[in-house]
Amino acid sequence: MKPFTRALITSMLVAILAACANSQTTSNSNPTSSNSQAVVSATSATTTSPTVVVPTVESIDEALATKATPHDTSADLAWDTAELVEIKLSDSTITASSPNVKVEGTTVTISAAGTYQLSGSLSDGQIIVDTTDNDLVRLILNGVTIHSSTSAPIAIMQAEQVAVILADGSQNTLSDTIDASANATTEEDLPNATLYSKADLAIDGTGSLTIQANGNDGITGKDGLVINSGTIDISAVDDGLRGKDYLVVNGGTISINAQGDGLTADNEEDPTKGYISITGGTFTINAGGDGLSAVTDLLIDTGDLTISAGGGSSASVSADASAKGLKAGQNLVIADGTITIDAAEDALHSDSNVTINAGTINLAAGDDGVHADANLTINGGDLAISTSYEGLESAVITINDGAISLVAQDDGVNVAGGDGSSMQGGGMGRPNRNDSFAAGTYFLYINGGTLVVNAAGDGLDANGSIEMNGGLVLVHGPTEQMNGALDYDGGFALNGGILVATGSAGMAQAPDTSSTQASVLINYSSAQAAGNLVQILDQSGKAIVSFTPSKQYQTLVFSSPELQQGASYTINSGGSLQTHSASGLSSETANAGGTAYASFSVSDIVTQVGQRMGRQR
Repeated sequence: MKPFTRALITSMLVAILAACANSQTTSNSNPTSSNSQAVVSATSATTTSPTVVVPTVESIDEALATKATPHDTSADLAWDTAELVEIKLSDSTITASSPNVKVEGTTVTISAAGTYQLSGSLSDGQIIVDTTDNDLVRLILNGVTIHSSTSAPIAIMQAEQVAVILADGSQNTLSDTIDASANATTEEDLPNATLYSKADLAIDGTGSLTIQANGNDGITGKDGLVINSGTIDISAVDDGLRGKDYLVVNGGTISINAQGDGLTADNEEDPTKGYISITGGTFTINAGGDGLSAVTDLLIDTGDLTISAGGGSSASVSADASAKGLKAGQNLVIADGTITIDAAEDALHSDSNVTINAGTINLAAGDDGVHADANLTINGGDLAISTSYEGLESAVITINDGAISLVAQDDGVNVAGGDGSSMQGGGMGRPNRNDSFAAGTYFLYINGGTLVVNAAGDGLDANGSIEMNGGLVLVHGPTEQMNGALDYDGGFALNGGILVATGSAGMAQAPDTSSTQASVLINYSSAQAAGNLVQILDQSGKAIVSFTPSKQYQTLVFSSPELQQGASYTINSGGSLQTHSASGLSSETANAGGTAYASFSVSDIVTQVGQRMGRQR
């Protein structure tokens, strides 16, 4: 991952901790996110769903336990070939071998359940499914090209359940001209997608389907939509894939170029519906709106997703638009997968909770890299945020494991209230948003993992309190005096792990005296140049930390189990290392040949070196 690898950081952490692995017992009052759950009301400027307060979930199974079960598609690919009905399409003649198929000009109406294989082309025609039968309607597309100038090329107006099968090796194309629903007297009257279904719909098979949606959406299931396989390529003037009750993708190769959302589930009336579940597949999505948007939960078990939303992180979007990578109204859970997002607004966003358990996630955002109104929990994975306004933001953030690196124009990690979904405008440095901090208690818990922050604003910013019990945190903080590498309003209890934070002097803070692990705040008399190595040597001459800040700095905060009360240390400046790391931290313990800057003894839980300019605690 960029800009560092899990293996490199892990090796550094092990090397630094090895000498004192058993030297200190630390408390851990928040080992998991369940102890830090924020209860907040979450509303979105871009949806009309009511205010909902939901508990955070740790797994996809836990989330799905509260949702409607998708319709069964296990029988979709099993049929009796003797009962197959052939429908051969052409502009001059349409033939069908069943009385359940009615042909009027270039319009075909299927009125009974069964298996129908379509082939041929219609330059201006339509396939309609309209049946009260309770059994499955199976449409096998075997080399079909259908265009309609007046409605959806395939319109499923009534059925219990429909499966569209893409025949092996087949290439199929559907296109339209207008949005038929624009002339409807009610929402339910006419189709609003190129492939439109008012019944539960599934797509399966190994063939391909190309959708040219010039009227509205590409594929819409007004109930549930399940995609199991196939190669699907959609261009749409609005949304690419829409499953109102749920949208489940279990596999396939899906390419979407949509002026609206790439994938969406938008049932706002039933809290058990309106969700997206991804259990596999490869996605390439270029969306003018959100990449994936779910009114309730957005759940990614695994998959390969590449998403551009709203023109990317350098773009601006209108005040009434939403251009987020992944957006959930309730829980956004990533269990695994490879995810790359470039979004004009937040890359990952939830009006409630975000949970990341594993995966390789690379984000670029015009606003927050990851935003949750209530709880953000990171239990694992490789998360790299290459550009953002703020890297991580939530009322409560809990980092239990994982390798995280981020670059932020403002705060790297921000624990605060306010409605992040109201961000409008978009684009780097244009965060036209509501950051008014609602009354409440905000927490940052760091229990493990690695976190590397490069922030122009505060490195770690808590409009509340910080508790660190383990892990490795490196902060390349601000250079201007109105921000600090560490900024907290409540307290900062440091009980374990390794912390190295450099930044300006004007607002510098260190962990507080409620900590159980010693720390030191070094205040330099003048700014030190970017790239100037800092080493802290113990009495034997061994470096207990070797760190090269990437930016100019005037303060350094350091804490490690190796920093022992009653011991004396020397701060060296400059010198040369044998190896270099993009994170700035080296595992080298030899004296690099720098110049002694100052010496200090650790007599208190927090030690000050030099004249302090920042806030006192």
